[in-house]
Amino acid sequence: MRTSGLVAGRDLKSGHAHDRHATAYYGVAPSVFQRLVKRWRRIPPAAPIEDTTFIDVGAGMGRAVLLASEMPFRSVIGVELQPALMRTARRNLAAWRKAGRAIAPMRMVQADAVEFDWPAGPAVVFLFNPFGAVVMRRFLRALARAYGEDAGKLDVLYVNNEQDWVFEEQKGFVRLFAGKVRRSAADTAADRRILTNQPDGEYAWAPYEDCSIWRWIGRSN
Repeated sequence: MRTSGLVAGRDLKSGHAHDRHATAYYGVAPSVFQRLVKRWRRIPPAAPIEDTTFIDVGAGMGRAVLLASEMPFRSVIGVELQPALMRTARRNLAAWRKAGRAIAPMRMVQADAVEFDWPAGPAVVFLFNPFGAVVMRRFLRALARAYGEDAGKLDVLYVNNEQDWVFEEQKGFVRLFAGKVRRSAADTAADRRILTNQPDGEYAWAPYEDCSIWRWIGRSN
């Protein structure tokens, strides 16, 4: 099973017009994912986790989907545009099920994030900096259309939150948390090993990720 490694945004080709706005594929550190979800659950969400759908946008090889499936979500969905990453993710999900690791139903959907058919809330969307500002604006408008006046039924967990300022521009979202979420020692070592060996040296490593949590409170707010 493979979920680690780095794929630069320029190498994430699907033939879609949004390809040029892709950032990179990089699997989220399990410790960061688990700590951010734990913080989100303390806020707390609008509904019990058992009634909530988890959606990883830019799911890549499926690491966050696998981690979320170990939690009692109603269902877990990975959304990925790039075909090769999608194939790897589906193999990973099959191996995870076979190993008995998943307690929540999980699936992958090959789709562009802006064009995805969003499920009814309650839902939590996970982002690991999947795209730049142009697509983020379109993506947030799509979420606003999908959840309309369904205030409180959608939360967004955002890791490596470079486009937080785009959320600030989109009326209807409120920030619930912003701060650094630290990696475990093991995840820090793995991150350093991968990023110090990258050929072009364009991505920096750190023992934490800048993260935020946002809630949709409705267009009328």
